[in-house]
Amino acid sequence: MKYVSGFLSIIVALFFSSTGAEDVVVYGQVGGTVTLPILKWGSEKVLVQWYFGMNNQFMISRNYQGRETTAPQWEDRLSLSKTDFSLIINNIRLEDFNSFRCELKDFRSTPITSVTIFRLSHVSVQPVSPLLAGKNLNLKCDIKEIVEGTQRRWLNPQKQDLNEDKRVQIGDDSSLTVMKVTGQDHGEWTCVVTYKGREAYANTPVTIIDLSPAHPQPIYTSVSPLSLLHLPCFFSIPLPLSWSDSQEKGIQGGRWTFTPSPAAGSLTGVVQTLVNLSLGPPLAWVVNQKRRLDVSALHTNNRNLSLSKKGVTVGDRGKYTCVVEFQRDDTLKREMRVEVLQLLTSPVSVAFVGQEVNLTCTLGQPLTSDLEVKWIPPHHSSLLPLGSSPHPTLLTIPEATYGDGGWWRCELWRNKTKLTSVEITLKIERVPMDVWLLVTICAAAVIFVLLLILTVILIRRHRQRVMIPRRGKRRFCNCKDPKPKGFYRN
Repeated sequence: MKYVSGFLSIIVALFFSSTGAEDVVVYGQVGGTVTLPILKWGSEKVLVQWYFGMNNQFMISRNYQGRETTAPQWEDRLSLSKTDFSLIINNIRLEDFNSFRCELKDFRSTPITSVTIFRLSHVSVQPVSPLLAGKNLNLKCDIKEIVEGTQRRWLNPQKQDLNEDKRVQIGDDSSLTVMKVTGQDHGEWTCVVTYKGREAYANTPVTIIDLSPAHPQPIYTSVSPLSLLHLPCFFSIPLPLSWSDSQEKGIQGGRWTFTPSPAAGSLTGVVQTLVNLSLGPPLAWVVNQKRRLDVSALHTNNRNLSLSKKGVTVGDRGKYTCVVEFQRDDTLKREMRVEVLQLLTSPVSVAFVGQEVNLTCTLGQPLTSDLEVKWIPPHHSSLLPLGSSPHPTLLTIPEATYGDGGWWRCELWRNKTKLTSVEITLKIERVPMDVWLLVTICAAAVIFVLLLILTVILIRRHRQRVMIPRRGKRRFCNCKDPKPKGFYRN
């Protein structure tokens, strides 16, 4: 048995010696964390020791009883894995990119040593200056020591692969170009280096200067002295101080413009300047007071360019544009369209009992197929129930009653979302006595005039008959007593 045990020890020693010749490349980034992997042996009586550099400077060790010893210069950055003998290095420094040596000693019978050499290779991504939205982003993943079989790929700030992004171009050297970046590209970009199933990550922050996302749909509001129209425009991230104060790239100006729509009752295509941005410091708006605009958002935060207006009218329908200008003719802008819901009545002010009343709910133009209106009449209206949707934009009350008076509300909906609503008070009154008296007098006058005309016509016809002479027949006779030849009148 002793001979067999000695033979097995020699075989194990030869195996460990062969595995000790392994030379492993691991990639890492300055400031990051890396793990140098060493699997756990079957035996518990193992001493693990880690050394750094060509001079084999001691770093950390753990004996088979689990007691660890760490060199003072590494105490705050090193640890050994609890499940195996792997070395974890935190907050990697530039001088750490060197060789590491791991020695494992097994004391089951005779000392057996396994040695593994690691080479920590530097992976880096060059930082880029802040970019304006619409510019191109260029990144390059640099590796100090590229080993055959090493692969590189990129992840965007949402940690998504870029294979489906049509804006992305990846060069043969794994350099990355993203065309026309937006605020969605702001954040940490990652170069993933893969070698023998192990992955290393090199991150770099990318700052994209952009305005808040534009509204995909129009902004809907309604005609009311209490309605508040809010037009958002702000930087999606705080401007970096070093960038915003730069004379080369800083803000040079800005403005809000308004282009009325045909439904606003104004000439289309006529661009009106609502507000101009004064550079200051600090930034300040120069406001067109005729529009009753509120720019208090800018006063509380120099990066918030939002605009608001209280008291909405049909004249506010149209396109609003927020423009921020930078050096080198670079411009950021956001456009938004405002639709104003209006409720019209005919007759305009007061309707009388029994009179036909028309209510029209309109945006000033035909509704698109995805929009519909819903009418909310008074509780005692003669039109109840109105029936299921879609309700008509023109609602007719054939004969108004007192129950039709009160608050009428028209709501604008898209699918199951209410966009806005508008209300009016409809007054239904009884026809006053003076009106009935006037109607009676007018009717009597009309009847009298008609009778007078009829009388005149009859008199004229009678006179015409009297004035026409009668055309009677002449009588002739043949006398018994002959007279001279001829005929004589009786």
